[in-house]
Amino acid sequence: MLRFHQLQVLRRVPHPGRGFTQGLLWADGMVWESTGLYGESAVLRYRLGLADPEYRVPLPPELFGEGICFVGGDLWQLTWQERVALRWQADTLDPAGSVPFNREGWGICSAGDQVLTSDGSSELVRRDPATLAPAGLIRVRMDGSRVDGLNDLDFSAGRVWANLAGRPFLAGIDPATGEVTDLVDAGAAWERIRGDPQAIGNGIAALPDPGEFLLTGKRWRFVYHVRLVPARPRKNPVRLLAG
Repeated sequence: MLRFHQLQVLRRVPHPGRGFTQGLLWADGMVWESTGLYGESAVLRYRLGLADPEYRVPLPPELFGEGICFVGGDLWQLTWQERVALRWQADTLDPAGSVPFNREGWGICSAGDQVLTSDGSSELVRRDPATLAPAGLIRVRMDGSRVDGLNDLDFSAGRVWANLAGRPFLAGIDPATGEVTDLVDAGAAWERIRGDPQAIGNGIAALPDPGEFLLTGKRWRFVYHVRLVPARPRKNPVRLLAG
């Protein structure tokens, strides 16, 4: 049964650097962020509430940064169309190598003993955590229909949580079946920047308390600390996403 949620905004804080956010993580009191665009891509680390990042490591100008996730003591960072994934030492942000990647890179998350990635389609790819080699495919559906635009990812409470590109909704996905079990109206934490159609929501980081997340978007002014709260069911949820 599909569960519906809306967001309670607990607080909003400055978005350090207001970068073109492609990935967001939280761990041990720190926020990690990957930003995109050629010549502007970077990986950042900062404490929530600061106006400026504490650390910022730029990528080579020919790489477009995308999603990030932790595996052990390393940080994986995808690139968009360059077919390479970068490995960083999480504590120092020193480069630790790279591996080839077989699709466009969008989102990535650790989910138990596996890593899952998105490419903007309705598919998630299961991957080997050590090499990111593909190991299986998850086709994401809601009420029998594909859910396209899967973007940044994180994992919490047995579900993969995904931004849906260009739409003010989040999807909670059962990784065992690909079924969307939770649909979140994210309108309460959605910024609209006049004259910038690319400034969409992207960046979801699960917090330790179940149902709580950090959300932001590309060039957004704020990072939002939110909690999921139950909402009334909506008719035709597939049409809702399409519209």
